[in-house]
Amino acid sequence: MKRTGAQVIWECLVREGVDVVFGYPGGTILPAYDAMLDYPIHHVLVRHEQGGTHMADGYARASGRVGVMFATSGPGATNTVTGLATAMMDSSPVVCITGQVTSSLIGLDAFQETDITGVTLPVTKHNYLVTRPEDIARTIREAFFIARTGRPGPVLVDITKDAQQKDTDFDWDAAAPGLPGYRPDLHALPEEYERALALIRSAKRPVILAGRGVLQAGAMRAVQEFAEKTNTPVAMTLLGIGSLPASHPLNLGMMGMHGEAWVNHAIQQADLLLAFGMRFDDRVTGNVKTYAPHARKIHIEIDPSEVNKIVKVDVALIGDLCDVLQELSPRIKACDHAEWLAHINEIKGDSAVRDIQNLPDTGHLYAAHVINDLWRCTKGEALICTDVGQHQMWTAQYYKHDRPFNFITSGGLGTMGFGLPAAIGAKFARPDAEVWTISGDGGFQMTQAELATAAQEGIKVNVAIINNGYLGMVRQWQEFFYDKRYAATPMKSPDFVKIAEAHGLTGIRVTQRSEVADAIRTAQETEGTVVIDFRVEKEDAVYPMVPAGADLHNMIRRPLPQNVMVESGADAEWDISVK
Repeated sequence: MKRTGAQVIWECLVREGVDVVFGYPGGTILPAYDAMLDYPIHHVLVRHEQGGTHMADGYARASGRVGVMFATSGPGATNTVTGLATAMMDSSPVVCITGQVTSSLIGLDAFQETDITGVTLPVTKHNYLVTRPEDIARTIREAFFIARTGRPGPVLVDITKDAQQKDTDFDWDAAAPGLPGYRPDLHALPEEYERALALIRSAKRPVILAGRGVLQAGAMRAVQEFAEKTNTPVAMTLLGIGSLPASHPLNLGMMGMHGEAWVNHAIQQADLLLAFGMRFDDRVTGNVKTYAPHARKIHIEIDPSEVNKIVKVDVALIGDLCDVLQELSPRIKACDHAEWLAHINEIKGDSAVRDIQNLPDTGHLYAAHVINDLWRCTKGEALICTDVGQHQMWTAQYYKHDRPFNFITSGGLGTMGFGLPAAIGAKFARPDAEVWTISGDGGFQMTQAELATAAQEGIKVNVAIINNGYLGMVRQWQEFFYDKRYAATPMKSPDFVKIAEAHGLTGIRVTQRSEVADAIRTAQETEGTVVIDFRVEKEDAVYPMVPAGADLHNMIRRPLPQNVMVESGADAEWDISVK
């Protein structure tokens, strides 16, 4: 079939199963936009290319499919860089298609020319510059294949304007990706399995570390069965939340810098760590030299480059997590680690305040109130997206997820402004889901223009702004480590209710605990996107906290008032501000 290069783009997307794309048109991508009108794919007009890339990312995380973003050359393309880096750090499958100046102008500093493949080389899994129409089909097929296989990640395809305009023969089958040098399906050696089995059988104090790889591999059931058979507790990374139901008795909770205290202590006291699809990020380990000093370590990972990169391990099982567990589990006998689990419960003591359903009202509105009430009002079933900062950590602590793929956040890059556009993308992926974004007043302002996208598309995404008048997490670091010298963190915000109304949306302001549940119910019952401005206490902090580079067990705990007695000891993790 004869097609223009622009038509070939859409022919390929249709055959890849794409039904929605996010984008912002401009001069060098106009041929593709003109051809788009003849194809059954819905285009979402974003308000900024960064927001569009986050939408594609949120779509990918919520659906497990590849998210697609379009942008023009120059500033359009460079505006996608933060979104691509976010997707790269969190292994999210995104394909970004950008226009480029006519091939004869490349290298001449033409209007809106940028070497976007050079710019994005460090923040993409792979990228392409396409100058001939006959290469478009093969390149797009390769881009999708690379984005979703092995360890997923973003791929950028930069296509010159003349390649979009010229005719070519389109043959879908002939364009099938070959890629002889790309082999993501790796397999562990038999002797590695034997070493792993020996360590598992001899362990007395094992802990499973569940990361985002559990979700990406679809290994939730396999991990749960392995944990139950071996009676092994499971700790979550931030991006691993949802890989085991929060209500499961073997689920310890989140580990790391703002993880639960008993989880970090359990890791430090363990004699075996089983790392499932996680990469030992510095926010997880603290000081690597003192990390889990008594534990042997088994690392199951699909990306060989992550093995022994940060933490040296005793056994590395390279491959798909489901495949590896399918090999391991039948060869393991049921274990009894009751004594170890009892010890962890003893460490926990009264620290599990976040497990109770009704945090008391002290007359002050705290972020914990908002998130705990949101959890109760949504019955823990909402799809939650977040920005980055204190509210992100409080959400991880206070909103309990029993279902996978219902917690979407920027972990590796820590991208402020991620929450709202990611939630919009997630809503397109799962239109029947109740979708909320929990954002700080700082992060929300970075991409608040995407409210116009939600309004134009008529989709419903509920927005909970945790408004404390500060760049909260930066302020917390200044409080703890810079003698409360609050440099450039106090923040004046616009009237978020009026911002919502300016877009034709509903805005609500909440200042008291008694108003929280009613506001949430109003948002649930109101058609269209709703913005709730929760005016919370200004100088609350996230506890516990492992200072950067400190030993994992040396956590800053919430100070107890002098007149408070806690039965389980002075270091119990009671959230006094909301007790």
